Amino acid sequence: MNASVFLAIKAVISLVTGLSFLLIPGYVLPLYGVTINDSGLFFNRLFSAMAIGIGGICWFVRGMEGEARRAVMLSLFVADTIGLVVTLIAQLQGLINYLGWVNVALWAFLVAGLGYFRFIKKS
Repeated sequence: MNASVFLAIKAVISLVTGLSFLLIPGYVLPLYGVTINDSGLFFNRLFSAMAIGIGGICWFVRGMEGEARRAVMLSLFVADTIGLVVTLIAQLQGLINYLGWVNVALWAFLVAGLGYFRFIKKS
């Protein structure tokens, strides 16, 4: 796998996640044992917008080379690391049911991939 393929995978994950939380939150959130009020739904939709935006960024930057792509990958690495920590804490606190471990694993995969392609593998 190369960085372009990895970014395409991250784009698909981000787009599917963002669209599902945007269009069918009443189906997706209960899968995690989560119930939210109208204020929570608002923040869910903001998360969806950001996930869709990140998916687009990953899709369009996947074919680029050089410093611009490296800068995007660094930003994504930082954001995904924060996402991993926040998700892991929520999981350990019991805020999400067992399905939340899938999200922890997904964030860990994304952080590991971004870290590998940004810091270890040289183009």
